[in-house]
Amino acid sequence: MAEARIAVIGGSGLYQIEGLRDAEKLKPKTPFGLPSDVITVGTLEGRRVAFLPRHGRGHRISPTELPVPANIYALKSLGVELIISISAVGSLKEEIHPLDLVIPDQLIDRSRSRVNTFFGRGLVVHVTFADPFCPVLSQILYDAAQGVGARVHRGGTYVVMEGPLFSTRAESHLYRSWGASVIGMTALPEAKLAREAEMCYATVACVTDYDCWHEEHESVTIDMVISNLTQNVDIAKRIITQAVIDIPLERECGCATALENAIITAPERIPRRTKEDLALLIGKYVS
Repeated sequence: MAEARIAVIGGSGLYQIEGLRDAEKLKPKTPFGLPSDVITVGTLEGRRVAFLPRHGRGHRISPTELPVPANIYALKSLGVELIISISAVGSLKEEIHPLDLVIPDQLIDRSRSRVNTFFGRGLVVHVTFADPFCPVLSQILYDAAQGVGARVHRGGTYVVMEGPLFSTRAESHLYRSWGASVIGMTALPEAKLAREAEMCYATVACVTDYDCWHEEHESVTIDMVISNLTQNVDIAKRIITQAVIDIPLERECGCATALENAIITAPERIPRRTKEDLALLIGKYVS
């Protein structure tokens, strides 16, 4: 099976990456089912890259229904160590304008109906998640965005709402009172599961609107989102290309050893089936 060290998860509007050479299409089976769609693996700027459209081609999977455990596990099975996520978001701050980009560094979880861990079934694992985005990969994405001339903000808190409906005005004002920067529906549980899989994960958040809090701007509509997202997709592709070039050959962050001191259950007490299903994740720590 083809392998790649870098993966891109494309959000709304980003369903393919041009320029992938020697591309193969794969749909690995996982203990958590099938991923959102076929994963395309090819060569971009001399590096092997895997691309997965988060919502499936044709945008047919809602945020709540995304098979995130299968997506992350499938990418891990292909050898992926770093994930670049592209995500559409609404702005919660005046100075973050539609068509801006944000490289967030924090998350607030307001989702309710999603599987947010690989573990359980007789295996207890507590992974550190104080800094949910890989700082090294985030800096690479920020530098790449600046390099292609994007208006980009470094840092900020991303509120993950359940969806699929957009916020009420009361909710939007509440999140603003918390100091949050943007709001979207897909950074979680992706970031949590990527950390449990010891993969670097960072997001390019593409701002499409001012949510519904801004009195001088119309409330968010899907037409507005799609129109602005289309404009951001081209620059996101340029950022991906530059970031792929800039990613170092060796990882120097803590993401690669996130499970090292996180597995609480005694190895002999972990059920055999759980060990088998999760060998890809825990095999180097649990025999």
